[in-house]
Amino acid sequence: MDANVVVMGTESVGKSALTVRLLTRRFIGEYGDIESIYSHSFIVDGRETTLNIWDSPYSEDVSVETPLFEKKVQWAEGYILIYSICDRASFNTVSRIIHTIKTTKDYLNADSVPIVIVGNKRDLHHRRTVLSEEGRLLALNTGCDFYEVSAAENYHSVLTVFHGLVNRMKTDTKLTAKRPLRFKGIVKSMSAVFARRRTDSF
Repeated sequence: MDANVVVMGTESVGKSALTVRLLTRRFIGEYGDIESIYSHSFIVDGRETTLNIWDSPYSEDVSVETPLFEKKVQWAEGYILIYSICDRASFNTVSRIIHTIKTTKDYLNADSVPIVIVGNKRDLHHRRTVLSEEGRLLALNTGCDFYEVSAAENYHSVLTVFHGLVNRMKTDTKLTAKRPLRFKGIVKSMSAVFARRRTDSF
């Protein structure tokens, strides 16, 4: 299976940290403002799966449907939406992103959209402002899967997130019948979009 996946969320929730953990098993805390699309293959249930992962260290205002935001939504076939358990505003934004994805993307059944909600920074439980139960409830109410992880401490929990998304996407038979959209034009539109250096750190 080949599929396009986008990692989304507000600034500093650990989007790039999660992606790089999957790709390298290493944790890196700071990132610049480079938009990147990575290709990563692994075996799920005995089948090779290749994910093209669009990572955005910089976050545009994800509560507003900008052209870049809409391009991400239309390009992707699966979505990983990240919030920090230490940042309630980032949790509230995830709820808005879910609604926007389901209204922007043309799905026959909006409840079956392959979306995984991730509460990150579980290691910072002493600074928690969002309860685990709140994340689970949001997932239940929106028909999404939910995971709470620490990209800083645990590679295997990050791998579980991506495996979970793949399992969700396998129910969409279109993914096995077509190749992902080509990157031509997308990478070009991403390069040098943001001039100011930003970080997506812990």
